[in-house]
Amino acid sequence: MSTRIHPSVLNADLARLDAEIARIPSAAGVHLDVMDNHFVPNLTFGLPVVECVRAAHPDAFLDLHLMIEQADRWAPSYAEAGCQSVTFHLEASQAPVRTARAIRSAGARAAIGLRPQTPVEPLRDLLAEFDMVLLMTVDPGFGGQPFLDAMLPKIRRTRELVAASGRQIWIQVDGGIGPATIERCVDAGADVFVAGSAVFSAADPDAMVRSLADLAESRCAH
Repeated sequence: MSTRIHPSVLNADLARLDAEIARIPSAAGVHLDVMDNHFVPNLTFGLPVVECVRAAHPDAFLDLHLMIEQADRWAPSYAEAGCQSVTFHLEASQAPVRTARAIRSAGARAAIGLRPQTPVEPLRDLLAEFDMVLLMTVDPGFGGQPFLDAMLPKIRRTRELVAASGRQIWIQVDGGIGPATIERCVDAGADVFVAGSAVFSAADPDAMVRSLADLAESRCAH
C-alpha cells in the first residue's frame, strides 16, 4: 500500500491561494473543499475559483471535495473543469451511481464521501463504481477540529470491504490528520490523507508534507 498526502487549502490563506499551493510542491495532491453553507455550516468557493486554480497549477493533482446539497448536479462540472478526483457525499446524492459514472465519463476519479455518523456497509455492493472512499474523521464544515478516534474501526471496516472487493480503491481520511494521528490511520487501512491545519500552520508547510509522508510510508513498511 502506497500513501498520499493531500493538503487542504481550507486552512491556507485563501487571499493568496496560488502562492499557498506553491508552498507545498511535495504534496501528492491539493485538496479543495467546496462548501455551500447548506450541507455544512460554512461557505468557501465554487467552480470559478477551482477553474482558476486549474489554470494556475496545470500539473497539480486536484482532489475536489464537494460538501454541498446539490451534489448530483454539480459534481460532473468539476470533473469537466479538470479536477482529477471528485468526491461527493452519499448523504447529498439521490443517484450516486449515475453521478459517479458521469464523473468518470468526464475523465476524473469518482469518490464517495461519508460523514462520521454514516455507516460504510451500504456501499458494499457499490464499490465498483468508485475509485476512492473518503471518510470524514471530524464533523465536516470547519478545519482545525480534533481527530475522532471513534472513526478508526470504521476505517478498518472500509479496508476490509475494499480488500474483499479485490479492487484498487483508495481510502482517504479527512479531519484532524497530523503527526500525532496519521500512523494510527495507516494502521487502520487508510492510504490518502487530507491534512489542513497541520500543514498550513507549520512554519514550513512543505517540510510538514514530507514529514507526514515519511511517517505514513514508514508505518506502511511495518
